[in-house]
Amino acid sequence: LVFNRDSYVIDIVHEALNSTAAPIATKAYFHLTRDSKAPAEDQAMVQTFTGPAIYTDKTKYQKISWSDIDKNKPDIPMGIRTEGWVAMVQHYFVSSLVAPESVKREFYVGKVDDYYRAGMILDVGAIEPGGRSSSTMQLYVGPQEQDKLSALAPGLDLVVDYGWLTVFAAPLFWLLRVFHDGTNVLGFRFPGTGNWGWAIVLLTILVKLVFFPLSAASYRSMAKMKLVTPRLTKLREQYGDDRAKLNQAMMEMYKQEKINPLGGCLPIVVQIPVFIALYWVLLGSVELRQAPFMGWIRDL
Repeated sequence: LVFNRDSYVIDIVHEALNSTAAPIATKAYFHLTRDSKAPAEDQAMVQTFTGPAIYTDKTKYQKISWSDIDKNKPDIPMGIRTEGWVAMVQHYFVSSLVAPESVKREFYVGKVDDYYRAGMILDVGAIEPGGRSSSTMQLYVGPQEQDKLSALAPGLDLVVDYGWLTVFAAPLFWLLRVFHDGTNVLGFRFPGTGNWGWAIVLLTILVKLVFFPLSAASYRSMAKMKLVTPRLTKLREQYGDDRAKLNQAMMEMYKQEKINPLGGCLPIVVQIPVFIALYWVLLGSVELRQAPFMGWIRDL
């Protein structure tokens, strides 16, 4: 085991010596093992994914549930390939096995007693009598820091899982990093806040500014609806249980007053996925774990 200074990567080397008088074919097994308990930091109402994950160029990022392993029906890439990695994921942290490029490998998952495992089998090949062979593997054990993960292996940063909201969440996290770290924009150096709390404040203000036209349209529509509320009440009293005539009268009134009855809610509906994505960014970003803001707020 080779530990690298200032790195979460451990280099693992398996060496085999054939001390027999005949060639032997060998394989090297590497796997990660854990129980199915969710991490203590997970919230009861909103739980992040905990369990094995596998990535290949063809199947991309695949999460594997404990129940599928219990049923012995895990959906994993089959056969021998020359790319891909396997990981055990939990909130904020990940352990991942990354094999050298072009080395043949197979994926496997399983369960032994109360523990689950996911790993790779590397094809070492035949070792001649008196010969040696070695297999190498990189093991990442640490926080889900996306820049470090993406630099180690393609797609490894996907363990920070935003689900179907990734299309919104990924740009939001990028902006959050910009507000924290700073960046160069058109030759101007934005210094960054150096504080994740203020970065969240600035990002929230930016998002609200972007959606201000939609919010304003929604407020105007709701204000118009409030003005015609007395007329709506009279129409309901006038037509009673005759829903067809009531709806027809209401639509004529909306047309006369140039009111869209959905104008108050549609602009809000459009914004909902973005704000849910922002919530998942704040929930899943390890950078906010134990990060201070100000005063008594010592852990964002």
